[in-house]
Formats: sequence, C-alpha cells, structure tokens
Amino acid sequence: MKKFLTAAAILILAVFLLDTAYYTWGFYINFSDDKEIQTFTGVEGKEILVDTGEGMKPFEIKGVDMGAGIPGHFATEYAIDKKTYLRWFKMIQEMGANTVRVYTILSPTFYEAVYEYNHENPDPLYIIHGVWVNDYVLNSHVDAFDDQFLETFKKDCRTLVDVLHGRKKLNLGYGTTNASGSYTKDISQWVLGYILGVEWEDVTVAYTDHMQDSKNVYDGTYMYTTEDATPFEAFLAEVGDEMIAYETGKYMEQRLIAFSNWPTTDPLDFPEVVNKRFMKCAKVDTEHIHTTKAFRSGQFASYHVYPYHPDYLRFYEDWKELPDMDQYQLENGKYNTYGAYLNLLNGHHSMPVVISEFGIPASRGRTQIDYNTGRSQGYMSEKEQGEALIECYYDIKKAGCAGSIIFTWQDEWFKRTWNTLANEDLLKNAYWSDFQTNEQYFGILSFDPGKEESICYTDGDVGEWSKEDIVAEGQGLQLSAKYDEKFLYFRVHQKGLSLSERKLYIPIDVTPKTGSYYEQGEGIRFERPSDFLIILDGKENSRVLVQERYEVFEAISAEDFGGENPYFDPPDKDSPIFKKIYLGLLMGQSTSDQATVQKQERVETGKLTYGNGNPNDPDYNSISDFIINGDDLELRIPWGLLNFSNPSEMQVHDDYYENYGIENLSIKEIYAGIGEDSDDNTRIAMGKIPLKGWGKNPTYHERLKQSYYEMQKIWAK
Repeated sequence: MKKFLTAAAILILAVFLLDTAYYTWGFYINFSDDKEIQTFTGVEGKEILVDTGEGMKPFEIKGVDMGAGIPGHFATEYAIDKKTYLRWFKMIQEMGANTVRVYTILSPTFYEAVYEYNHENPDPLYIIHGVWVNDYVLNSHVDAFDDQFLETFKKDCRTLVDVLHGRKKLNLGYGTTNASGSYTKDISQWVLGYILGVEWEDVTVAYTDHMQDSKNVYDGTYMYTTEDATPFEAFLAEVGDEMIAYETGKYMEQRLIAFSNWPTTDPLDFPEVVNKRFMKCAKVDTEHIHTTKAFRSGQFASYHVYPYHPDYLRFYEDWKELPDMDQYQLENGKYNTYGAYLNLLNGHHSMPVVISEFGIPASRGRTQIDYNTGRSQGYMSEKEQGEALIECYYDIKKAGCAGSIIFTWQDEWFKRTWNTLANEDLLKNAYWSDFQTNEQYFGILSFDPGKEESICYTDGDVGEWSKEDIVAEGQGLQLSAKYDEKFLYFRVHQKGLSLSERKLYIPIDVTPKTGSYYEQGEGIRFERPSDFLIILDGKENSRVLVQERYEVFEAISAEDFGGENPYFDPPDKDSPIFKKIYLGLLMGQSTSDQATVQKQERVETGKLTYGNGNPNDPDYNSISDFIINGDDLELRIPWGLLNFSNPSEMQVHDDYYENYGIENLSIKEIYAGIGEDSDDNTRIAMGKIPLKGWGKNPTYHERLKQSYYEMQKIWAK
C-alpha cells in the first residue's frame, strides 16, 4: 500500500511539474525539425498577403483597436465577459471591418470568444496582437538594453505566443499589464501578426542610442540590422528575432511582425524649425531592420497617426515644394497636411505600411485644433467624427498604405487627458462619464447612462419630467433638475417661453466654501452665494460663467498660459466677478513678417451649443447643450464643467487657495434657481437639489454612434 501511495504521489508530482513546465514556464522539446513551417500571411512589395482559403491574395487590413475598459471598471480589471466580446465582434464585422487589434494580453474570455466566434465561421474576424511595454520602465532611468526592459520584453513576447496557441497559464500578478488565468483556446489560425511595443518615448530612444552606441548591430536567424541601424533599432531586431524563433521552434508557425511607432520617433527628416518646435530628438526606422529568407511571413511598418498632432508640415513652407504636394491643396487654399504626411511616411518605406491608430474623439472637451482640415481632437459631434474618420481613411488609402485601424472600438470612461486630469479624482474616474475629457470618447461604440435609456434627453420632449423634479420657481419661471452618470439636467418652463430679446439666468451654488450673492457684469442677485451662473441668451450667445475664486483654469494653469500666479494675490471668497470657463489647448503659433512666435491657446468650454441631444432623433447633435420647444427649455451640463471631481461620490473641488491646488470636498446637495432679472430688492430664488452618488456601480447601456454607421457605408461595401 505504501508503495502504491508513493507511486501515486510521484505521478501526481510529475504531472504537476510537467504541467507547470509546459504551461507556465514555456518549456518544450522540438521533435519537428523536418516539419514544414506554416504561415498564412506574407508580404509582397507594399502589399500584405493573406490566405483566407483561396491561396495568398492581397489583403487590406480594415480594423478597430479594442481596449480593455468598460464603465465601472479600470482596464487592468479585465472585466469584459465573453458574451460582450461575441456581441461586439458581430457588430464590428457588420460595420465592414475584418480585423481587431488589441494591445496586451487580455483575460481568457477574449480568446475564448475569438475561438467561439471564428470556429466554423467561413468569414472569420482576424486579430493583430500587441506586446505592451510597462510605462514605468519606459519612462525610468534605464535604457532599452537593461534587463528589466529587454529581458522582460522578450519574456512577454514568448508568453503571448503561448497564449495565442492556447498553451499558457498565467498566475495573478504576472507582469503589470497582463491579465491572468488559463489560456486553453488556440486562436493562432486567425492571428495575422504582432505589433511589438508602444508609442516610444523619444527620450528613451535617444538615451538608449547615446548610452549603448556600440550595440548598433544585430545578426539573428530571422532578423538582422543594416549598417545604418541605431542601437534602439538593434534592440528591436533582437526582440523580434527571438519572438519569431520561439514560435517557429515550438509551433512551426510564423506570422507578420511589426514594431510600434508614431510621428514623435518617425524616420523622416525635417527642417530645424520643426525639430526645435516639437523637440524631435530621436528616430526609429524599421528600414534598418531586415528579415532573412528563413522568415517566410513578412514585416510591415506600423504607425499611429492622427490628423491634429503633431502637425509637422504646418510649421514650415519647404515641404510644399516636394513632388506631388500640390495634390494636397484644399479648395480654401490650405493644405491637407495629414494626407501629405502619410504620403511622405509611406513613401519612405519599402515594406507595407499600416496606420494602426487613427481616430477622432466625439467629446465636448477639446485639446487640439486641426487648423487645416477641421478634424480636431475634441468638440466634434458623432456625425463629424464619422465624416472625419472617412476623410482620414481616404487619405490613408490615397497614400498607398496597406491597412488602417480605427482608434477605438469602445469609449473608455477610465481614460484621462492632460488638460482635465488635474480636475478629477483619477482613482474614481471609471465610475462616471466625463464629457470634458476627450480621451474617453474616441470610441464608435458609446456607453450612455441608464440601464436601457438615459434618465433625460434634451430634445424638447419633456415627458420624462414630473412635479417631483421642480426645485425653484420665481418671476413666472419654473426650474426642474435631475442627474445621471454624465450630466446634470435642467428644465426651464414658462408659458410662452422665449429667449428673443431677453436673458434668463440660472445661478448654481456648488461649494459651501465660496460664492457671491450677485454677479457684477450682469447686475444679477441671488438668494444664495453662487459659484456658477448660466446665462441663457439666445441660441448663439449662451454660456456658463464661474465665480473667479472657483475658476479651476486660472488656479491650475494661469502661468502656463502667460498669466500671473494667482496664489500671490488670490481672489476674494465672495468676489462678484464671474468669468468665462476655459480649457487649455496644446501650443499653437502666430506668425509675423519678422519671426514666428509661439503662444499657448485656450478655448471657451463654457459656451453652450444649441441642438437636439436625443440620439434617436434624426437631427441629433451629440455635443449640443440645450434646446427650446414651446414652453420649455432643456439643458444638460457635464459634471466636469461644474468642478465635480468625482460625482460618483458627489465630491467637488475644495477651495484652491486654502489647499494650494485641488482637493476633494464631499457635498450632499447643491442649489439652483431661475430668474430673468433682479434689482436691489429682488434676488433669484434658489432651491435645493439633493445629491446621492452611485459609488462603483454606474448604470449604462451600449449605443452605436453615428460614426459607426458612417464608416459602415464605406467599409461594408
């Protein structure tokens, strides 16, 4: 009996060790040296070839990038279930796309969904998979040849190969960007290829090239560098070569490979004015990385290119003298610098070029303006988003690129951007939808508040309003309010309501710390010390103003935009001065006969846009703020515009000048009122709006944006 138990224990231990060695450590013995290497992808000149069942034929990649976030969860929680992925895959293909690109190893549910969707499907959805580089390492003091950079990168490449072949188990905590679990579904037959790396930090590239100047040569079995290569390019070649070798040796398969890149480290030469303006200090040129005959699949060049940043060609004149540049002149005399840049980029390469990220955010907030084609980063409606995506796609096609991938499939509430990130509690921004943060709205699939529909649509139909929503009355006017995970809604009611030759005022008291009983410019008085004043002044001149003590732009960004430091002489807590609300934009430029002068720009984000806010209506304008219909006006204000840092827990900005910056302040109510005018004896009455957050459980429902249907018209053909 003891011998039996001992043998059983040894057997169990052996099985455990073999399982661990194979599925966790990646150990294997190659018994197939004489087996032919399999590949269903290839490259011929500037074209990508794919065998979809009828032999190798040219294949245009038409794809969408897919993130890992959904409302109520950060990306690293990997909370998307298989049912959701399957639903999304169907919608993606119905739009006419043939490829999904993901950036890092996701949860097993993604790969299970890919297998289930494509298995026995004559028209499969293909995958391009990325290998992520940890942001901390990328921005640390090390160069790319440091073990925690290079060896981790190579290890993650091998891990991904095993994941895609369904032969990997990852423990919780493996790496900092990957999910965990048992990966048992082999989806390799639908994986077109890999994009290795991220948008490289130019200083990391330059630092590597400087510190490791002797390591500019790599000669591998499948990849090698030319004599013109830099150390960073040799580093990439080493990573790519070892990934190809691992998949070839273990699985006898090969597929396309590319290295991530973007304009910041593009291989093009620019005049000194551009290099100084954009501080260009490094290049990554995959033309210096060649493949041997042993690599049967092929290499392509991958770039993230957006129309608004960085617009190198707008800042010097000589490029107009280059061949064929006259074809990019627009009817208004300006130039389509996006199309021209793509043309230069594709022309530089001998291999296929795929624009693996291009996109436009359909957000209210904005960070950059595209001065030439109007495809700006933010403050674009969903319809404008779709039109801009089509124009970008045509530019990519015209330049001769082999494929294009839209960034991104779904909106991501957890995202942040530089001109609003100081305003938010970044540990809680996955739990509410900030319409002021453009990074959250690149998707062509929207997540709208409410389980099936939103609590209110600003469309002129007031059927969703009731007497219980009334918060204030006065001067024959009635104000109602309600809210959800994205907006604070108001309804103004009056018989014969009109904004013709009159103004209406909605004061809002948000914080108990500050506020004024009157507004100096309009001469309006309030029942409570107010922090914001909404002025409804016709369809073209309505806006939200903020009391200067509570103006976050001035408190956080004054010096960056040429102003004085406000902390030396803070505004009074009860100052009657109300100011326009701004968002900072990336630096622009003005020109004169003598010199080019750089300047910071800003945009008035408190300006209100008239239009229909109901996505079910044909005249829907997704960035509209208010509408009038008969006796009623409906208005929606994004939480971020009213200095809410975390509405999921009803937290607002505390007094900036007491805290020397932004700190959270919890509140349980705000106050608002409605009035037409006032005098010394009349103040606008204000009523309480009770507030209760929703914590980590926001409600939401999916909705395909207008941009989805615009792209469908082009791709589904």
